[in-house]
Amino acid sequence: MMTSQEVVDNLLRGKPAERVGLVDGPWSDTIAAWVVQGYPTRMVYKEMGEQRWRREDGRTVDVEVAGEYEEPVPPWQHFGYDLAGVGPWFDIMPWREHEELIEETDEWDVRRNGAGAALKYWKHKSGTPEHIDFRMVTREVWERDYRPHLLELDPQRVKVDEARENLAEVTAAQVWSHMGHMFIWELMRQSMGDVTMYESLILDPAWIHDYNRVYTDFYKTHFTFMFEKIGIPDGVWLYEDLGYKNGLFASPKVLAEVIFPYYREMIDFFHGYDLPVVLHTCGSTAQAMPLIIDVGFDAVNPMERKAKDNDPFVFAEEYGDQIAFIGGLDARVFETNDNDIIRREVAHYIDGMKERGARLVFASDHSISTNTHYDSYLYAVQVYREHMMY
Repeated sequence: MMTSQEVVDNLLRGKPAERVGLVDGPWSDTIAAWVVQGYPTRMVYKEMGEQRWRREDGRTVDVEVAGEYEEPVPPWQHFGYDLAGVGPWFDIMPWREHEELIEETDEWDVRRNGAGAALKYWKHKSGTPEHIDFRMVTREVWERDYRPHLLELDPQRVKVDEARENLAEVTAAQVWSHMGHMFIWELMRQSMGDVTMYESLILDPAWIHDYNRVYTDFYKTHFTFMFEKIGIPDGVWLYEDLGYKNGLFASPKVLAEVIFPYYREMIDFFHGYDLPVVLHTCGSTAQAMPLIIDVGFDAVNPMERKAKDNDPFVFAEEYGDQIAFIGGLDARVFETNDNDIIRREVAHYIDGMKERGARLVFASDHSISTNTHYDSYLYAVQVYREHMMY
């Protein structure tokens, strides 16, 4: 039997693999709910200043007293996933380690990040932050207050020891390890906000190019440092949500001119280390698929089924000889908590992708929410294993 590392590596490189891969992403509050339903935990020693898991909501908090603390077994270990992230999600904000608490209630807080953006976060449940206000609203502000902080290597942005331990653990388990991060599209949204970003894509593309140039160099510099100090993983993920339910946030023409050239440069950089690159992009992906293929991504995720024209069977038929697929099973299937429906839909999806010759890592088309019961997801994994062999 192939190891998990071999299966995923072959799938992403277009080589024969004996089975479909497996991965997914339960929300932190989903794992907390599952613990109540029987998901296993373990005790781990934590030092002061480290982060510990909090049972009541699944969030992490600072350790105030060193000792043994309960935490869930990592999902990649418990479910036997074939992929595992090893970090480090290094500090990408211009002002490193900057976070200003602006407002707080029992349910949420508003924090200003190191790019001057104020974002509102739920405290006790998962969800994307609400945009409140932004300071980086002109090129002059970018050049004066933020750009100068991104021009040189800053080793303190990277948690080297933690990432090295994670990489060693995943490698020893023969699981496909990956590093990764958000990149320029998500960074702009969290720095200048949607309004300024969309206006500037059209009215001041030179600013967008400069922003992307600076950050592409910043990423290459810091990934080089990480590969030298931590080690080389098996691959890389870039997390860039380019679409919403009904289409792309920007036209393919605009993306091709001001965004995807920098994707190509990063992919070429990672390919120089012989690392496959996965693009995670939620929302409608169909119009971007030719661009995704052209710049050299090795796999696409998650193929959100609620979004317009996101049909993995069509993607497999049109692009299956050029790219691998991670995800694609409508997460609402798990949320039915109906074993008959889960069996029917999981088998139909996996078998349908195999019939079309797709290189597939089975996963949902989004994160797994608290609406999915632990036993229901365990059953879905069981059905996957019954249908996973090519």
